[in-house]
Amino acid sequence: MNDLLSRPPRLPLIAPSILSADFGRIAEECRAALDAGADLLHLDVMDGHFVPNLTMGPDMCAAVRRHFPNVFIDVHLMITDPAAFVEPFMKAGADNLTFHVEAVGEPAAARQIVEDIHARGGSAGIAINPPTDVQRILPLVEQFDLILVMSVNPGYSGQSFIAPVLDKTRAISARLRDDQRLEMDGGIGPREAVDCLAAGCDVIAAASSIFKKANYRDAIDALRNAAPAHTNK
Repeated sequence: MNDLLSRPPRLPLIAPSILSADFGRIAEECRAALDAGADLLHLDVMDGHFVPNLTMGPDMCAAVRRHFPNVFIDVHLMITDPAAFVEPFMKAGADNLTFHVEAVGEPAAARQIVEDIHARGGSAGIAINPPTDVQRILPLVEQFDLILVMSVNPGYSGQSFIAPVLDKTRAISARLRDDQRLEMDGGIGPREAVDCLAAGCDVIAAASSIFKKANYRDAIDALRNAAPAHTNK
């Protein structure tokens, strides 16, 4: 398993979401982001049911892995049945699989998915949407390698940041061990990154604020340097 999340990393980690990349030039776009200083790649998987959009699947993950054999691939499963897709995405080369607390009924179901991901050599993440009460996720936090707080309602890139989720972020951050990571995803530019980092995030997923900019390096540097005082946990 790629240990990018578990080892103390350079913080914050910047994870370009290829949802906003040019799909006709996806390998070039990924290479450009990595050459510009990105730490990992973020794949947003949507099934058209859990969220109102239909995006990429295991084949995209496998293609990215073929072109970038040593890059950490962070797969965000915005799907109704995450348990059914652990094996396909792990076989496709995912390093981390994050699924939504809203997609699992009982804590036991979440634990079973985590065990499956770990048994296949991956790290496991749990995500929470803006409307969901933080109490829904807090009892599960200890089991996961990464916690993802959505700062937009998932479905489409380019949405505006929902600032009240920062309260949720602070509540989760207070419970994390040093070997766990806290990721924020949605509507994050340099201005929003300041508040995300101050709230305890150490992984920033960004789509349009990187891939819709003319200079990827400037965009990534602006996110990473949004809060110069931020230090390792």
